[in-house]
Amino acid sequence: MTHASTFLRTLDERGFVHQITDAAALDAAALAGPVTAYVGYDCTAPSLHVGNLVSIMMLRHLQQSGHKPVVLLGGGTTKVGDPSGKDEGRQLLDDARIAANMASIRRIFERFLSFEGPNAAVMMNNADWLDGLAYIPFLRDIGRHFSVNRMLTFDSVKLRLDREQPLSFLEFNYMILQAYDFLELSRRTGCSLQMGGSDQWGNIVNGTDLIRRVDGKPAFGLTTPLITTADGAKMGKTAAGAVWLHEDSLPGYDYWQFWRNTHDADVGRFLRLFTDLPLSEIEALEALPGAEINAAKVALANAATALCRGEAAAVAAAGTARATFAGDAGDDLPTFAVAGPVALIDALVGLGFASSRKDARRLVEQGGVRVNGAVPGESVDASVGVGMRISAGKKRHGVLVAA
Repeated sequence: MTHASTFLRTLDERGFVHQITDAAALDAAALAGPVTAYVGYDCTAPSLHVGNLVSIMMLRHLQQSGHKPVVLLGGGTTKVGDPSGKDEGRQLLDDARIAANMASIRRIFERFLSFEGPNAAVMMNNADWLDGLAYIPFLRDIGRHFSVNRMLTFDSVKLRLDREQPLSFLEFNYMILQAYDFLELSRRTGCSLQMGGSDQWGNIVNGTDLIRRVDGKPAFGLTTPLITTADGAKMGKTAAGAVWLHEDSLPGYDYWQFWRNTHDADVGRFLRLFTDLPLSEIEALEALPGAEINAAKVALANAATALCRGEAAAVAAAGTARATFAGDAGDDLPTFAVAGPVALIDALVGLGFASSRKDARRLVEQGGVRVNGAVPGESVDASVGVGMRISAGKKRHGVLVAA
């Protein structure tokens, strides 16, 4: 459907929309006046990662459209653990670690959102209301609105049980607490929209239902599709692990290089999702023929890095890439032909960067190897494939080509 509000039209045109609880009513609300919407983030690590960027960009578009974003940090729910998409319970963190992670995560949002002005973003901590809940009153006032039969049908629970993986009663409560968060934000800030990934649909619907039943107010939910790469991999997962948003968790050049190495088929989609570039400019970039598509990848890397790390970081990373790979140096890079995925240590031998598999193993273990600009962790068993750049030290670089 064609949306009348700038907010929903923008999200739809750029590929953010998967499900909306009542699209017509939300569109009308967004057209009538400012809508307050939130996304929740648990504090399980000192940094968020690229997988969180979709929802962060939605909050950014929300604010740019004249509406009010709420960033909800899970100081309370991090103590419970969201079972969505996981095979086992989350490692429980103590209060000190959660507080440290929360303080670190806060800095990320200052780069994407404005915390000043009439529609200034607001950052809240759900521990402010969850930590003080009295168990019996909570069960009587809130728990009675939830059907266990229905809760068992939601993917966050059903998929875990279908895989015959244990689900603790602690985790089973997560969706009730998330629904209660929505109710509290509705009362405290007038929030009427919760956004999140497609795996959050059941949790979000629980919240909209709870608000209608308890307070009789309209509430909406909006989810994004699962973002995968052209080869079917989950967005943000690499041989080196998660692609972190904080520079103290992942260097600026490695972050830039992650975007530069985007698959040809993903460039246009990622430009829409992860940059502010106008659609007309994106359409021109994704239409570039043949090897010229690399210019679109550089534009993606520059724009995405500037948003997350700042303009100076983007310029510095692009300069490092040019010095490493561009011009004659890039044309003369050694190659190794492979028919499919191969062991990293075999690629190092094939490129002439190691004299033997034993030598290659030692090089990886010592941290002297990079794959597409990123250190491949401590494992010597990583696999690499066609199109990947392999570096040994600062001066030896090679490319894997199709056999």
